Amino acid sequence: MMKTTLFLILFTFAAAFAVSAQDTGKEKVYDKVEIMPEYPGGQEALLKFISENVKYPENAIENEIQGKVFVNFIIDESGAVTKVKVLRGVDADLDKEAVRVIKLLEKWTPGKEKGKAVKVKYTLPINFALS
Repeated sequence: MMKTTLFLILFTFAAAFAVSAQDTGKEKVYDKVEIMPEYPGGQEALLKFISENVKYPENAIENEIQGKVFVNFIIDESGAVTKVKVLRGVDADLDKEAVRVIKLLEKWTPGKEKGKAVKVKYTLPINFALS
């Protein structure tokens, strides 16, 4: 069996004091806020959690499927991960695995705008690579 290696590339969208929001009817969902959401332990802990919990799908290994899955989600006012969806996928198995792992994430420190916790949109690319 091929040895698999999972490379994770994580991007955050940090822009001090930049505000961009999307009104979803009743509540705004921000793209950027004064204080962006933070995973407990920071990006290093987020990277470690994802790398330890992603299981490369057997079908993807057998068919040598690789690629980057972009997963979009919202960190709500309580820090919970909500509305997880694939923004740009590679393969059904890889997409499903990326979503599964993001749904396992514990609560974050929520993002804040003008001192108030708000919903913030977040996107993470997860790169599945075989070696």
